[in-house]
Amino acid sequence: MKIAETVNEGLKRAYTLTIPAKEIEARVDAEVTKVAPQIRMPGFRPGKVPANLVKKMHGPSLMQDALNTAIQDGVQKVIGDNGLRPAMQPSVELGDGYEPGKDAKVSIALEVLPQVPTPSIDGLKLERLTVEADDAAIDIQLQQLAGSNKRFEAAPAKHKAVIGDLVVMDFVGKVGGVAFDGGTGQGMEVEIGTGRLIPGFEDQLVGVKANDEKTINVSFPADYNVKDLAGQPATFDLVINEVRTAAEAKIDDEFAKSLGLQGLEQLKGLLKGQAEQELNGLTRTHMKRKLLDQLAEGHSFDVPPSMVEAEFDQIWRQLEHEASHEADPAAALAEMEAERDDYRRIAERRVRLGLLLSEIGQTNGVEVSNQEMQRLIAQAAQQYDPKERERFVQYVQNEPMAAAQLRAPLYEDKVVDFLFSKAEITDRTSSRAELEAAIEEDDTGGHVHGPGCGHDHDEKQTKKPAAKKAAAPKAEKAEAAPAEKAPAAKKPAAKKAVVDDAVKAEPVKKAAPAAKAPAKKAAAKKA
Repeated sequence: MKIAETVNEGLKRAYTLTIPAKEIEARVDAEVTKVAPQIRMPGFRPGKVPANLVKKMHGPSLMQDALNTAIQDGVQKVIGDNGLRPAMQPSVELGDGYEPGKDAKVSIALEVLPQVPTPSIDGLKLERLTVEADDAAIDIQLQQLAGSNKRFEAAPAKHKAVIGDLVVMDFVGKVGGVAFDGGTGQGMEVEIGTGRLIPGFEDQLVGVKANDEKTINVSFPADYNVKDLAGQPATFDLVINEVRTAAEAKIDDEFAKSLGLQGLEQLKGLLKGQAEQELNGLTRTHMKRKLLDQLAEGHSFDVPPSMVEAEFDQIWRQLEHEASHEADPAAALAEMEAERDDYRRIAERRVRLGLLLSEIGQTNGVEVSNQEMQRLIAQAAQQYDPKERERFVQYVQNEPMAAAQLRAPLYEDKVVDFLFSKAEITDRTSSRAELEAAIEEDDTGGHVHGPGCGHDHDEKQTKKPAAKKAAAPKAEKAEAAPAEKAPAAKKPAAKKAVVDDAVKAEPVKKAAPAAKAPAKKAAAKKA
């Protein structure tokens, strides 16, 4: 096997790999020896089929397998012999005109990770804004909880429905005077004013009484999930079975017990704990953003263009998705295009910060333990059907890239915690409004990316996405495609009433597709 370097410019490397025909043939012979005992052929005892007949029967597939493994081994040899740290999966191409019995010439192109300068982590100074979960905030949460757990009571016979009332009805939906599939239902409950149904439907329920019959006119949204109904005018023939009014919500021990708790004090305690956890999360988010700002300002080095491009593509796809749900998608896309260069700079910053955090973690011995990793795998497996969980666990255990993707967010959090421990931190009591305003001021740009580092939800963004003002593009880490796909994710539970779909305001979500193996990734340094 001969290796010749053809490109060595900046972070780009390219090699020509020549695999002698004799080596490929030797691999074929070795495979024949391995599989021959398993071959069955009329006229021969089991395991006694001559090697030349095995090769004649299965030669093409054995040759292809031998060539593939030889190329894979060659790529690993190139990486190992040259001490390379690939930034992304290498590009590998077999030369045109290859024929069995001839030497195989393979072109290998890749970008390598830069030599990250020794990170400077001395002199980090951070302010920790802390907010106390006060009683007033808990009272607001109690009111919201009571509002989301309304009790409805039968209204007087002649009561006319108003916004906030619950209407129980039978309906038949028609397009062009013909009832359509899924458009008929009985006993459907609708709270007027929730916006759960298609535009105009709930508005026309205002004023109905029990035993009323009414026909309403609506139009399905242009993006409705049923293609034949999208944008179509429709009528619904209604029979009002009952109108119910919301009962006064009493926040007391009985209310808490209706939620499965012992009493009001326990409910308040739970809400306070949740509030404290949320506020602590906001505090950490603010500190983390300020930390990343300081790291970004103090370090500058070249990053692999392929990693930046992959990161930018992730950002752009997310922004396009968000823009498609705006009132004026074309305007949102136009604004995005005007800021394309800004988003590319954000992508470059994320990659650089990811590499930097990875270097800091490795230099300072930050690790994710086997016990922590097993817990991550177990948690991730819960999104699959029980019968698929074991296959998912095996998939992660056999695919280093999939394991790295699971490990990455926890690894990054541990690196950040390490940096917090080294920083000079001053505490200041704040209000929630001030803390949220501080976070909004340097609104998130999504995740940082680098080998061994995970997704940072807290990186400062210089521009807000056109599609959504405060939404962060949720770019995911790219991974090298493994040999097999992960098991299909657990499907969402079936809806209680199919008839609901016919009048929903939002398109019905389809069942989750099979979980695909991660797409291409920065695979060099792993946590």
